[in-house]
Amino acid sequence: MQTFLNVLLVILLILVIVLVVLYFVGRRMQKKQAAQQEQMEAAKQTVSMLIIDKKMMPIKESGLPQMVIDQTPKLMRRSKLPIVKAKVGPRIMTLVSDASIFDSIPVKREVKAVVSGIYIMEVKGVRGPLETPKKKKGFWARMKDKVTGAEKKEAEAAAKAAKSGKKKSR
Repeated sequence: MQTFLNVLLVILLILVIVLVVLYFVGRRMQKKQAAQQEQMEAAKQTVSMLIIDKKMMPIKESGLPQMVIDQTPKLMRRSKLPIVKAKVGPRIMTLVSDASIFDSIPVKREVKAVVSGIYIMEVKGVRGPLETPKKKKGFWARMKDKVTGAEKKEAEAAAKAAKSGKKKSR
């Protein structure tokens, strides 16, 4: 019993230490992110561009400058980024998009984009608003719709049968 209690106490102590370390590391990362966001807001500018292509691809295959690839953290190099090829003025550039607006970027259309360096922060349509495409439903959402759709059809059929029964009795 004594050894079990000691082991439990050591595990609890280790967990507390890990949580404290994560708290301070998280606060430091939050401060860095806030500073980076301020820098991006200060350097942003509105640019008119023609979107040529957009893809989710690894940073090594993206066509970004080698200096940018070298500056990314090693863990980030394996993940896929939203990459946009666009014609800005006479130049064709490879840009990185914000993941939240990537789906709303139209291909082969001219847009006004808020850009900070090679990062697209916001997109607006030049000629009218942009349409946001509908997201595909997941497997479980489709199955749920099938089940509820079948129940609705049964209820409608029962209502029609009840109506037709009332009409015949009159």
